[in-house]
Order: sequence, then C-alpha cells, then structure tokens
Amino acid sequence: MHGNPPKTKGRFSDSHELSELVYSASNLLVLLNDWILRKELHRSLPVSLPQQKLLTWLSVLECMEVFAEMGAAKVWGETGRWAIIVLIQLAKAILRLLLLLWYKAGIQTSPPIVPLDRRQSLQQGDAEAHSTGREQIYVGKRSSRVMRCLESTPSLHSRHWGAPQQREEKQSQRALEMDQPPTPLGIQETIAESIYVTRPLLHLLSLGLWGQRSWKPWLLSAFLDITSLSLLSDMKELNKRERMEIRRRTILLLYYLLRSPFYDRYSEGRILFLLRLLADYIPGVGLVTRPLMDYLPAWQKIYFYNWG
Repeated sequence: MHGNPPKTKGRFSDSHELSELVYSASNLLVLLNDWILRKELHRSLPVSLPQQKLLTWLSVLECMEVFAEMGAAKVWGETGRWAIIVLIQLAKAILRLLLLLWYKAGIQTSPPIVPLDRRQSLQQGDAEAHSTGREQIYVGKRSSRVMRCLESTPSLHSRHWGAPQQREEKQSQRALEMDQPPTPLGIQETIAESIYVTRPLLHLLSLGLWGQRSWKPWLLSAFLDITSLSLLSDMKELNKRERMEIRRRTILLLYYLLRSPFYDRYSEGRILFLLRLLADYIPGVGLVTRPLMDYLPAWQKIYFYNWG
C-alpha cells in the first residue's frame, strides 16, 4: 500500500502531480542511496543476483505507480489512466509470482527491499575502520565493570554510551533477524500468497465487468484478502519481517472502510462529521483535520492510494 506523501499535497490542491513527483523521486533516491551504501559496505542482499533485480524493479514500480497514474490521467484522460493502472498491476503481479513460484521467496513483504539501517551501517563501518577484531576493552578486577580503551573509541557520530558487548549483541541480533531466509511455504500457504498477489488483477477485472459503483468488486477483493490471511494464519514459525507483513495486511483491512462504494454510502459522512467535530471542539486539532478533510476527496480518486 502506498504511503502518504508530504503535507504539501494537502495544502496545494493544484500541485498534486508536482508534489507526487517530488515524493516519488525522493523514494527513488533513497533506493539508489541504499544500493550505493550496500555496495561500498559489501552488504549485498541475501538473495541471488536475478532475484535482486526483480526486487529492485518491483521497488521502482511501487515508488512510481501513483505519479504514473496521475500523469497518465493528466495527459491521456481516464482511458490512459486505467491503461497505466492495468499495466503496472500486471507487471507487479508477474514479478511477485516469479519471486514466489520460481525463486521460492516466501511471503511477499512491503517494501520489497528493506531500507538500509544507516546508523547501524555507519557504526559497523567505523568499527571496522578502527579495528579488525572485537573492541579493546578493560574489565575492572574488583567491580567487573567493562570499559572501552581509548584506542578503540569510535568517532563522535557513531559513539554510544552502552557496554561494548551490548552493542555487538544488538547489532548481531538485528543482522540475524534481517538476513533470515524466507520461511518455506507449503501448498496451502503458496495458494494463499498467490491469492494475495493476483487480487489486484482480479479486482480490476471485476471493475471492468460490473463497474465502479457495483458492490461485487469490493466484496470480491475483501473476500480474497480475508481468505489469504486465513490460510496464512496456520503458519507459526515466521521470521520477524514476515510477522510484520502479516500484521500490516491485517491492519490494512481497515482500508475497506475508505473504499468505494462502502465509503460513498456509509463512511464518508461519518468520517467527515468526526473530523469536523474534532476541529471545532479541540484546540489545535483543526490544523491536522481540516487539511485532511480537504484531501480526502483527492485521495479517493487515486486508485493506487485506495487499492494499490
């Protein structure tokens, strides 16, 4: 699901495309910067090179999908907008199915590539630059207190005030958690993940068959999401990233309250009433709720915000 861009989108209603371009470009720059840092620190992703390329292309599509939709609508109208939506969702589904079925990548996480922990990476790089082994430490004979020798003191930007062993243990634990291989999926779990991957295409197909005002696409999509989560709920031994992804998908079920036609018929009036009530009776809250009220109609019109 696409994250919310900076607050400029809610403030300047005539500059949605420009602000989305800035937001997409910043995400691409973060992706590029992470790739450069990984290369310099010799910390490549724990997957094969072809799989890295698929993950990179998938990340680029997710960074650019909203801007591509808005740009297509601006240039080619509704027909071009829906054509771009179908092409992007088709490309994403193909990449994810290749990762799932060919490379056995397990549960598809979002974002596809974990952002690099820059603080931890800089600390590790600084430690490697000052010593080839463990930090030189001194243990008090009476107090057994652990202190770092002056020779192994890191630079100021990466200095910490905890015991050396604590930092090393935390860093090794984080690295272990992020580098854990995907949990192997059985037949039931593979079907569940395939349902999740192909759900956007089935939803688009149902929109073409029954129209945007019909309840059938909404019900079909909700049924597929709930079915996928139900089939995956039997898995007990998941790594940290996979548990976070299952939790994220469960929380995102709340988006169905903001998706048409449910939003148009039931949620819109209640949500706007609540936001207006908060803005009128709680001092300072209106600074947040009023721009949100203005932005909700624009947010509703973007497919990749709602259904991406």
